[in-house]
Amino acid sequence: MDATTRQNEIVELLNAQDRVEVDDLARRFGVSLQTVRADLRDLSERGALSRVHGGAVRISAGASRAYEDRRRLNADGKQAMAALAAEVIPENCSLTLNIGTSTEQVARALSSHRGLTVISNNINIINMMMGGESRELVLVGGAVRQSDGAIVGEDAVEFISRYKVDFAVIGASALDEDGAVLDHDGREVSVARAILKNARTRILVCDHSKFQRSAPVRICDVADLDLVITDAPVPAPFAEAARTAGTRILVAGQSETQSESSENDG
Repeated sequence: MDATTRQNEIVELLNAQDRVEVDDLARRFGVSLQTVRADLRDLSERGALSRVHGGAVRISAGASRAYEDRRRLNADGKQAMAALAAEVIPENCSLTLNIGTSTEQVARALSSHRGLTVISNNINIINMMMGGESRELVLVGGAVRQSDGAIVGEDAVEFISRYKVDFAVIGASALDEDGAVLDHDGREVSVARAILKNARTRILVCDHSKFQRSAPVRICDVADLDLVITDAPVPAPFAEAARTAGTRILVAGQSETQSESSENDG
């Protein structure tokens, strides 16, 4: 059986079940574990599945939605969150932004800021910020995921680890009420973790719809963040986890006092 046939069958399996295991696939196809891992890597890079430890999972409909479509989802809410993030982030500072439609909006909102050093694994962000005055742009090196312009993988992690910036700004695919911040692609998560690790202030920008979505890979917990910016009051358990950890939550369109009141009300 050639690689194309094998990979097509893996996709068919995931259409019928939520997860496949490397060991099971190796026995099924009579190939080595390394061959199966290579198949899963190829399929992940094509956006056909999400790799997890020991295997792969089916990507949800929200995760597989075309990137251009995701840009249009809740565009007003993303712009409001981005404007709030731009108020928090001062001029004359350094920051890293990861892949995502919300972080792209943050980049747009920072267009008038001067004296920024911006590092990103998002080609779209670097392109949209070009031409600004008194601004240094650094594109993370590594393999490019052509579906959305993300640069992911170990090379990107190593590149980011050379820096220590004032602010990290990340997005996520899903949020759990217990405070977990989640995504689909393990390689993308590794980059997001590196961004958080190498920043002094860590900001998550995520709209309310992410509480209705699920993803299998944990980026971090709300306790690992300094600030969460969203567009609607968060569920009470998430607010409590943030309050216990000392993580601030700001809701776009509300004053900080109102945001704190929303957290207390759950």
